[in-house]
Amino acid sequence: MTRYVAFLRGINVGGHRRLPMADLRDLLTGLGYTDTATYVQSGNAVLSTGTDDGEAVASAITAAVRERFGMDVPTVVRSAERMRAVVAANPLEVPDPARFLVLFGTAPFDTAALRAVDLSAYPRERLAATDTEVYTCHEQGLRFAKLPDVVGRYTAGAVTARNWRTVLRMLEMAQG
Repeated sequence: MTRYVAFLRGINVGGHRRLPMADLRDLLTGLGYTDTATYVQSGNAVLSTGTDDGEAVASAITAAVRERFGMDVPTVVRSAERMRAVVAANPLEVPDPARFLVLFGTAPFDTAALRAVDLSAYPRERLAATDTEVYTCHEQGLRFAKLPDVVGRYTAGAVTARNWRTVLRMLEMAQG
């Protein structure tokens, strides 16, 4: 069995696109996934399945949410092993986990173009990129963050972000 973390983009944000976590757990169980659990209300789940194809898991969740709830919700899936690598690969200091994001993409990021972004235009923010994740730090807080929107321009897929505390918690849950 492979253990996965699923991040559903843009649900339960500001009272919009409501999807109760109990309903998400039921949906995941109905898809045949086992050991399902959710974390907070913003679309974070862990699950186990016999497939080693994370993209197929993401597609199945996205399709099931569309069919059952009528919402188009991109889903990013990472294996527990990949989540360990994401945490280990973080090249930036994390002075405040609430002001530090990991942006996960459904498609690779254009890392060369991201490295060419003039970060002097974002003096209180920092960025580091891999092909599949981008790390951003925001000294003034997320309300003033500009880089996450910039990062979204450098992938053909959807992007969802989680703060460092959530990333660590999801890894902990995935490791069981």
